[in-house]
Amino acid sequence: MRDRALFDLAIDSKLRGCDLVKFKIGTLVAGHDIRARAMVVQQKTGRPVQFEITSDARTSLLAWLERRGGSVEDFAFLSRADPNDHLSTRQYARLVDEWVTAIGLRKEEYGTHSLRGTKASLIYKATGNLRAVQILLGHTKIENTVRYLGVDVEDALELAEHTEV
Repeated sequence: MRDRALFDLAIDSKLRGCDLVKFKIGTLVAGHDIRARAMVVQQKTGRPVQFEITSDARTSLLAWLERRGGSVEDFAFLSRADPNDHLSTRQYARLVDEWVTAIGLRKEEYGTHSLRGTKASLIYKATGNLRAVQILLGHTKIENTVRYLGVDVEDALELAEHTEV
């Protein structure tokens, strides 16, 4: 249950692992329900970023948090070593390695940052909207988003070819 909730939240939030593991229950819940949107201040940039929590993610998070228990001040994903601390980024990376291996992929090719980029890449492929992806990732410069997504001249030409004037 925990792994599914963590995986779903990683995909939806598009956050770096260092931000993902520090979620407090109160950031995710409103009353007895999981929020449809949440906001966090990113550790790396110090900038807030808002994201949606899809219904599948809300379902898995609710199941996990009901089982986990705790108060709004507690971390959603606890450390194995210290029950008062959050899951470490290293342990999160180990979990991602396990997930990748379990589905038959090479762990050398995928990691925690792969989860951050998954939804961003899908949004870009579906819309071609770099600015939207920039906002969702919390990038300050569009150049970073372009580099992050691996956008190249071929992508730009393909978008132009599909645009009628």
